[in-house]
Amino acid sequence: MRVKLTVQKFNPDIDLKPHPQDYFVETSRGMTLLSALLKIKAETDGTLTFRASCRAAICGSCLMQVNGSQKLACKVAIKEELEHHGKIEVGPMANMPVIKDMVVRMDPFWEKIRAVTPYLLEDGGKPVPTEALKDIHKKLDNADACIMCMACLSACTSYEVSPGFLGPAALAKAYRFQADPRDQGHVDRLEKLQGPNGIWDCVRCNFCVQVCPKDVQPMEQIIRLRRRSIGAGFTDSVEAKHITEFTKVVAAEGRLNEALLPVLMTLGNIRKMIRIIPLGIKMFLHGKTPFPFKRVPGRQEIRAIFKKWEKPK
Repeated sequence: MRVKLTVQKFNPDIDLKPHPQDYFVETSRGMTLLSALLKIKAETDGTLTFRASCRAAICGSCLMQVNGSQKLACKVAIKEELEHHGKIEVGPMANMPVIKDMVVRMDPFWEKIRAVTPYLLEDGGKPVPTEALKDIHKKLDNADACIMCMACLSACTSYEVSPGFLGPAALAKAYRFQADPRDQGHVDRLEKLQGPNGIWDCVRCNFCVQVCPKDVQPMEQIIRLRRRSIGAGFTDSVEAKHITEFTKVVAAEGRLNEALLPVLMTLGNIRKMIRIIPLGIKMFLHGKTPFPFKRVPGRQEIRAIFKKWEKPK
């Protein structure tokens, strides 16, 4: 079958901007996109530039955008992609500076990985009991399966508007060491993730989960980091307060009281409390302030759920 591939070409030495170029290639049964690109490079255009290595979805080198989504070219079957989209358009990863054609700079990604200290921190070589390592694979929640292909960072909407954001892969790596009983720097690691560009900057768009070829589910790892942060007492940020006070309101009233929540979040800060008064007036005028003495049906059952899962102090 003769197939058309539209590839984004860009050579900064001769091109002012990227431009699409069509290639036609004879495909065989089960042929992957990577095989097709290698065939084009060998037979049609030797200047076509892309990264590739293992051809088995292990090294993560051949990650590129295929029909607008981040995919490993070695995993994309030409026939299936055509059946699903009716075309094949290939380009470099989004949100990454392009060096040439599909090759992008990777140093911004590695800087983020280095920022989370991606190795075990020991406390004087203190041994960990073997018993603690028995179920370590389960504790890691697949966070150790990352192949550093950058698909999640390329798809990350927070990174798109805020390049300083650590990003899904680095934060998933951070969780990997939180879950490891051999690491002795859990609290210090969490403290470093509380500021700008840390765990609270994820907007939970879920794109990182959708594009990850190894089901690392980076967004879920970030949520686990948030839970651990709150459990470790890092509750001063607005985002952490929103979670803790939200939970308290629902546990007490059996519903979300949208009028009470901002009051609890700003309690003790007179300036912030005065600032939310106009918001309270608007909520009242729009019927968003529930009558305080109205009982919510099923409130006792909801309280029982929270009581069951409440951790003993």
